[in-house]
Amino acid sequence: MDPTLEGADFLERIRRRLRRGDLPGYAAQEIMGHALRKVHTEAPPTARPASVLALFYPVQQRLHLLFIQRTSPPGDRHGGQVSFPGGAAHPEDDSPAATALRETHEEVGVDPARVQLLGELTPLYIPVSNYLVNPFVAYTPTRPDFVLQTSEVERVLELPFDGFFADDAVDYRNKKLFNGLVLEQVPHWVVAGEAVWGATAMMVGELVEMGRG
Repeated sequence: MDPTLEGADFLERIRRRLRRGDLPGYAAQEIMGHALRKVHTEAPPTARPASVLALFYPVQQRLHLLFIQRTSPPGDRHGGQVSFPGGAAHPEDDSPAATALRETHEEVGVDPARVQLLGELTPLYIPVSNYLVNPFVAYTPTRPDFVLQTSEVERVLELPFDGFFADDAVDYRNKKLFNGLVLEQVPHWVVAGEAVWGATAMMVGELVEMGRG
């Protein structure tokens, strides 16, 4: 499967797989997880619902994925991390997909009316914050005009999706956590000089596996 715009039916094939529920699942996600992740897979009943949006769009005839780098307020366990836009469900959200679209609009200004939802990846539990995250995949036909919610978003990262298929796209690095704990040899995606790790890297891993199928 060609993960570029030259493969004209790439997104349609992704959409069909998502709609069928034909997902690689946690087996694909855990490849990019660190050792502690492997002992925290099941969400407890107290897990809080959240959603994120993996948004594809074209830049100079290459499919790109949208990421954000979060700000680093004191006490934020996810501060400074690279992630998909998204966040916790609100009472007014009528579905997990609505949460993803609302949060993406709030954080980076993407108009939900211009976004085509393709489907949902495998939900992923985040032990450190007790969120059960529903990752949605979407497409918009033109590059968005981003308007950042500067209290939460430091910057936008636009990474070419085909870069995740490069032979050197995965690197292993030590990572210091918010509590001072150092994780050794954590897998990172490294694309266009930007590093993505943790839960977001695991979600990308499932997308990449679908792209190889």
